[in-house]
Amino acid sequence: MAVLGDVMLDVYLVGTATRISPEAPVPVVRIVDEHDALGGAANVAANVVALGARCTLLGVVGQDDAGRRLRAAVAAAGIDGGLLAVDDRPTTVKTRVMARSHQIVRFDRESEAELRAPDVAVLLEGLAPAVAVADVLVLEDYNKGVLTPEVIAAALDLARRYARPVVVDPKFRHFFAYAGATVFKPNAAEIAAAFGTDARHHQPEWLAAAHRRLGCEYLLVTLGEEGMVLRDPVGEVHRIPALARQVYDVSGAGDTVTACLAVCLAAGARVEEAAWIANVAAAVEVGKPGVCPVSADEVRHAVRAVEWWEEHPSGEPWIGAEER
Repeated sequence: MAVLGDVMLDVYLVGTATRISPEAPVPVVRIVDEHDALGGAANVAANVVALGARCTLLGVVGQDDAGRRLRAAVAAAGIDGGLLAVDDRPTTVKTRVMARSHQIVRFDRESEAELRAPDVAVLLEGLAPAVAVADVLVLEDYNKGVLTPEVIAAALDLARRYARPVVVDPKFRHFFAYAGATVFKPNAAEIAAAFGTDARHHQPEWLAAAHRRLGCEYLLVTLGEEGMVLRDPVGEVHRIPALARQVYDVSGAGDTVTACLAVCLAAGARVEEAAWIANVAAAVEVGKPGVCPVSADEVRHAVRAVEWWEEHPSGEPWIGAEER
């Protein structure tokens, strides 16, 4: 697997809040723990590895302490690194202050400037050999400047040359630059913003028009609590309902869907099958606090549970295979 896109370092400052500041009407958080996590394309790569696949991660970090910490975390997660360090931009860092499992505030340090031509050239030098040996290419766009039009075009050309499926998780800036992708996976807010209208995913004609304009093989729109809708190359629409469960934290759910979708495609699944399994994986992710990769065992267990309930909607309680 090759994942190319905007990598981030997620920093968590965890503490307790028992009083209001006398200086302003805000809580005073006493920090008791601080830890780092992989974010953005790096979180997708971490999910790929957690699901049992090998992954090469390509992206950009700064020549700073956050960049060093991010590269160390990538190596510790078992991800093959292809991160380019540049000296004219900071590593993207999202710092969350947490108290009693609730996010109090988030601070972002980042640059959204697009990569300079010399850095693009170096990045693409590393991309070609990664795509050559990968089963699937993932393009993870957070509008932080890595996926420029030149990089996108080169990545899609490489995927065509080596006949590799491409899974795209887009953002707003270059939304229409991914024509030819195998699976284009926006969420409802992203596709609505790109088209300047509400996401009328329940209307077949609107979905068909969106699919044609985007030029992808499969259009997969994630809908949060409504699940997903997948439109295939022949125009058939597959609606995948969300799984009913307690939602703890939706952070990272989209990355989990992208990673699971790509891993399933690499294993030979049809896109329809991969989307269904990815939907199950997302349900596992939102049941966890914070951004946390979902393992292959967790997905297998959840798939068995879903299949059981579909076959026994009013039967005996589900007991996992390891508990029988």
